[in-house]
Amino acid sequence: MEAGVEGTLLKAEVRDLDFFYGAFHALKRVSMPIYDHKVTALIGPSGCGKSTLLRCFNRMHDLYPGNRYAGGGIVLHPDDTNLLAPGVDPIEVRMRISMVFQKPNPFPKSIYENVAYSLRVRGMTNKSELDDRVESALKGAALWGEVSNRLKELGANLSGGQQQRLCIARALASDPEIILFDEPTSALDPIATASIEELITELKEKVTILIVTHNMQQAARISDFTGYMYLGEMVEFGVTDQVFIKPQKKATEDYITGRFG
Repeated sequence: MEAGVEGTLLKAEVRDLDFFYGAFHALKRVSMPIYDHKVTALIGPSGCGKSTLLRCFNRMHDLYPGNRYAGGGIVLHPDDTNLLAPGVDPIEVRMRISMVFQKPNPFPKSIYENVAYSLRVRGMTNKSELDDRVESALKGAALWGEVSNRLKELGANLSGGQQQRLCIARALASDPEIILFDEPTSALDPIATASIEELITELKEKVTILIVTHNMQQAARISDFTGYMYLGEMVEFGVTDQVFIKPQKKATEDYITGRFG
């Protein structure tokens, strides 16, 4: 694995990535590093390509016809796998790179089965092993203490903040290398938001995190690195404090100070 800023290890690299929705050129030669066990935030106005870029990491775009990747791709370290290469199985990619969406989306199953789902997909059938992995994932998502005696209840019975933590537990269960968060707190109240932010800060001890957020204060609070995107291009990428306090590009400064548009 290559070393990056101040000896920080690289977990992945986006290399000159282009992406098309049909004829629409949504991402234009985007390049950025993703550092291991760090939180990287993507910021920018609506429609700038943040979520489009995020969904390239776990091949979500493959699910819809007419979408097309081009350019260098996304390389995952240390094995130098190009996640977008034709011979790479998208299912395997999604096991290595989990995703948590904007709105909590628990499956219509029990709390236990929500977390066990990816493990069962992988063929795990041993009950004690499943029990251990489910408990570990729920503890990792700071939810075990609230649901340990409710595992047979439907996930939908939980509060909004608890449902999002259940989705995080589900993402953790497959032991991913990277977790993608797409506006994970936009549907939550301030208390639940603070809980999820605290959890994300703790999770980087175990996993590398890439988060899309419209909330610049959130990006400043929880991320180590920030990329500012506009019109499908990566305008500026750097250490979060530097991007927010002393941006290198005027366009970044205008966006962060509210002079944008």
